[in-house]
Formats: sequence, structure tokens, C-alpha cells
Amino acid sequence: MIARRSAPGNAGAIDAADDRGAVAVVMAGGLGTRMRSSVPKLLHPLCGRPMLSYVVEAARAATGQAPVVVTSPATAAVRDAFPTGVVFALQERPDGSGDAVRAALRAVPADAAEIVVLNGDIPLVEAGVVTGLLQRRRGAGAAIALVSFEAWEPGALGRVILAPEGDRVARLVEASDATPAELAVSEVNAGMYAFDAAWLRAAITRLTPSPVTGEYYVTQLVDLAAADGLVVVTHEVPDDGALDGINDRVQLAEATAMLRERINLGWLRAGVTMHDPATAYVDADVDLAPDVTLEPNVMLRGRTRVETGSVIGAGSQLVDSLVGPRCRIWASVLEQASVEEGTTVGPFSHLRPGSSIGPDVQLGNFAEVKNSRLERGVKQHHVSYLGDAHVGAGTNVGAGTITANYDGVHKHHTEIGEGVFLGVDTMLRAPVTIGDGAKTGAGAVVTRDVPAGTLAVGVPARIRELRPPASSPEPAAAPEQATPLEPAAGAEPGHDAQGGPGAVAARPPSVADR
Repeated sequence: MIARRSAPGNAGAIDAADDRGAVAVVMAGGLGTRMRSSVPKLLHPLCGRPMLSYVVEAARAATGQAPVVVTSPATAAVRDAFPTGVVFALQERPDGSGDAVRAALRAVPADAAEIVVLNGDIPLVEAGVVTGLLQRRRGAGAAIALVSFEAWEPGALGRVILAPEGDRVARLVEASDATPAELAVSEVNAGMYAFDAAWLRAAITRLTPSPVTGEYYVTQLVDLAAADGLVVVTHEVPDDGALDGINDRVQLAEATAMLRERINLGWLRAGVTMHDPATAYVDADVDLAPDVTLEPNVMLRGRTRVETGSVIGAGSQLVDSLVGPRCRIWASVLEQASVEEGTTVGPFSHLRPGSSIGPDVQLGNFAEVKNSRLERGVKQHHVSYLGDAHVGAGTNVGAGTITANYDGVHKHHTEIGEGVFLGVDTMLRAPVTIGDGAKTGAGAVVTRDVPAGTLAVGVPARIRELRPPASSPEPAAAPEQATPLEPAAGAEPGHDAQGGPGAVAARPPSVADR
């Protein structure tokens, strides 16, 4: 096994030794009704991972420790999706973001010096943004630092109103409450905060419910800090869409496209060739070696890994599969399968879960393999199925070969030795063993073991000794050349004696000839 590679992702993480006791709190209590789904919003996938996992990863990379994830009874499924790597806190009722922070503080270690709060629906956030926010608060000696950006279209976003001196935040104003002058401000609140932990623990008890909704909002903490005469500063970032929250399927699709572009650019810079990056769908946990080539319209899902020099041909889909060096996968589907060095697969092959394909194997059109091991040099070129089987090195699988592995109740194993020749339309009724060097005739239905070096023919197949190859006869004297108008005796125009078109073929014998 080699060390896992990854496309450039969460740049800007700080060393755990420098985190100064920072702990991240991730909000994950909202069901996300605008998604119109029975699945909690934060579990909807982007590029192979739940939306929330990207935020958790950025938070962990920036702080060096597991984040506290706040869930509600409506999002209990989030806990099942993240059995390790996070600490959970429960918000019993949906009483707003301020109440969620209050619930999180019960799970934050008492010695935490800083607390950074993020929403769970911003999967494009990178660790560098979180790190920059923490460093900004430390550098300013502020009670609070918040992320802001200059929005092209501020719309309904909350405005950041600065103090007259211009380097401190005076207050946050919701668009619905803003004056015309305040609505003209383009700097908006991104909803990400870093707090001095000691001040936050004391201030959280001073939050009051909104007179409109009755909920508690984290934005009120900015007003409390200003009232205490403490510093509140911004950490301004570009308006590049990375901090846009996802609330519906349209925004989910837009974020997925942005993340896919980010992943592909990372692999291109790492030495992977993509003939058409716009049609290369590569999940976040896929691992690609330098000199891998992706042709148009390929999908690499889950934890797929592709080694150096391999070509994933147009129209291929790989799910949780391993492709060794110098392989070619062509318009085929691989599911939880492994393919070793120098093997070709396709077109239109299907490797189902548990397929283990050895080196220098050739799998052709409409070859299907399930839960089977094919050793070096096996050839399975045409329309055939191998299930629950082991196939020895150098064996040839004829077109139409089937391992009948299922009796309606149980699956059974087929053992095929080395150097076996399976004739076309061979059916192997499992459990059965075919010995080394054995052969089957076309259409054979094999219901019992075939000893090594023997021949199985017929329905049901009978065992015969293999005849040694006949010695080559002396070449026959060349017949006299027939004229175009007078075919040679026993021949008809149109075919040669071997069935090739356009020559002269032997006439079938008549009854009198017999």
C-alpha cells in the first residue's frame, strides 16, 4: 500500500501546538425545510461527502482538535453519520443561534481560550479562513472577530456598521431594520465568529429573546461587547461564494459545481491529465497518481484510487475501486473492485463488488465479474459471467460462459484451474472444479468436477480424454485452375474452402456422394 495522496484542499491550517486552546463550534441543528427533503440538510452529499463533513474538516484543521457539533432532535441522524471525530451537543429546542452556542458551551472544554463558531451549511469554507479569523482576533486583542466581505449584491444580508475610526465594528444591522444609509453599506456579515472564551461564557447569559421571534441570536453578542467597551473587529475575505450558505437544491447544485472545479484544478496541478475537466466527476476522497489520464465523461466515486499511467476511458464509472498501474478502463463500471497492473477492462464490462482482477488480464465487451478472483493473464473477452469463482492463470473464458452460482437459496463456488480452455456457451453449475489444463466443448453443461487435462463435452457434460493433436498431413497437390465460367468439381462460386467471402468453396456432398 502507498501513502494516500489528496488534491490540495484545506490550506492554511495551523499547527496544533499553535492553536492556543481554540475550539470550533459548528451549528447543525436546522432541518433545512427549503431542501424539501426528509434528509437533514447537512447530510446532503457534495462530491461524495455529506455537506457537514467539509465544515468539520476545516474546523479540525484550523484548531487541531475535534469540533463541537450542535444538533437538535430534528437532526439526530447527523450523530449517526459522524460516529467519531466530533463532540456533540444537543439543543433541545430550536431557540436560535444564540441558544445553540449556549448549548455548545456545555461541551466545550473548560480550559478553552478561544471559541470559533461556524454554520454547518458552508461546505466550501477552507481552514485558512478559520485560521485567519483566529489570528485576527488575537492580533487585535478583541473580544470578537467576525468574518465579513464586500458583497456585489448585499440584498437581505446583515450589514456591518463600523465605528467612526473605521477599524472596529459598532454594530450589526439586519437589512429589514436598516436605514437607507445603512442599506448602502456593502460590507456584510458572513456569520462566522471567533470569541474570547472567558468573555463569551459570561456574556451568553445576558442574551435576551428577540421581541419578534422570541429566539436568541448570536449577533446580539456584538452589541454586548460594544456596550462593555470591548473591541470587535472584522476579518474581511473575498466575495467568491465560498461562504455562501446552502438552503435549497439550487444552491446545493451551485456549490457542488464549485467544489468539483476546485477538486479538478487540484489534480491537474498534481500531474493528472483530464481531456475535458468539465465532464470529469471526481469525488473528494478519490486518490489519483501522477500521469493518470481521465477521458471525457468519467465518474470516480467514493474512495477510488488510480495508480500511475492508467487511463480511465470515456464513459467509465468507478466506485470505491482500486486500479493499478498502466491499466486501461474503457466505458465500464467498477464497484468495490480491484484491478492490477497492465489489465484492460472493457468496453462495457461490469466488475461488481468483490471482484479482484490480477495483472495482465483482458476483460472485453459485456464481461461481468462478481466476487471472484482472476489470476494473471486470464482472457474473458466476450459476453460472459463469472460469479463466486477463482480462475487460474492463463485461462481462456469463451464467449457465453456462465458460472451458475446461485441455486435459489445459497451461492456456490466455482474453482477453475490454470491454463483451462472454456468453450463457447459453457455452463458451469456450481459447486464445481475444473482442473488445470482441462477443456470444455462448445455448449457443455458441466455439473461435476472435470479432472486436470481432460475434456468435458455435451449436456450434461461427459468426461473424455484429450486427444493429442494430429500430425500435420502432407500438403495436397494443387488442383488445376478452374476457369471463371467452369468452377472446379465439387465447388461453388462465392466462397473459399475456409468460408472466406469472394472465393470458391467446396460443394456440400449430396446423398449420392454419401
